[in-house]
Amino acid sequence: MKSVAKNQKSKILSCTFTSHSKKTLMSSHHIVRDDQEPALIIANGAACDPELLGQLLEWSPLVIVLDSAIERVIELGIKVDVLLGDFDRGFDPEIYKTSQFPIEIVHTPDQDKTDLEKAFDYLIERKIPAVNVVWATGKRADHTITNLTQIVRYRNSLKIVILDDHSKIFLLPTKFEKWYTAKTPISLIPIGVVNGISSANLKYELNNDTLTMGYRTGSSNSVEKDGIVTITHREGDLLLMECFD
Repeated sequence: MKSVAKNQKSKILSCTFTSHSKKTLMSSHHIVRDDQEPALIIANGAACDPELLGQLLEWSPLVIVLDSAIERVIELGIKVDVLLGDFDRGFDPEIYKTSQFPIEIVHTPDQDKTDLEKAFDYLIERKIPAVNVVWATGKRADHTITNLTQIVRYRNSLKIVILDDHSKIFLLPTKFEKWYTAKTPISLIPIGVVNGISSANLKYELNNDTLTMGYRTGSSNSVEKDGIVTITHREGDLLLMECFD
């Protein structure tokens, strides 16, 4: 994992405050009201570039870290709001009550859900409408596939964006429109079968097409020219991946 350079770390820890005559490092996400910007979940996969992490922390009102990932997170000097997980590998979350004070520790022993799903459920319970997720890809392939595909369950309850150094991934509504620059790489990945897909301003257009996971996907498409890209589909769950080489 990359270390945080001084100038990058300053983006993550941008202010200090004094409480009861004790100086405490505090990440800048604490100055944002909870209803303004998405929360941030730091999962336990491959670390992203510290600059990306710093940009997300800058505006995140709530930072949730999953399970033993906190051991890597605190090395970056990040203030954590919530530590959540099943803590099933001899990991003791209590040791962070002092160094990360104040911190909420949420023990979720249910083995029928992943820690990431439990974090989504936690946000829904707190009525937080949107979240960015990092460190959710890389390392084990089974974890990556599960993390990417399970977001479809939350279509109607939580807006989820998964980011890493090469991709921004989110679930599409039945009609999607966004301005892109020409040649931006875009992939359309169906979760199961997606019917009635049409597009405008892509290099390889779709016209009432069907994409099926494992058989036909919309990988490695791109934006044809500067302007609005429109993607519609009739039924199914369709992921869009904005890709960066």
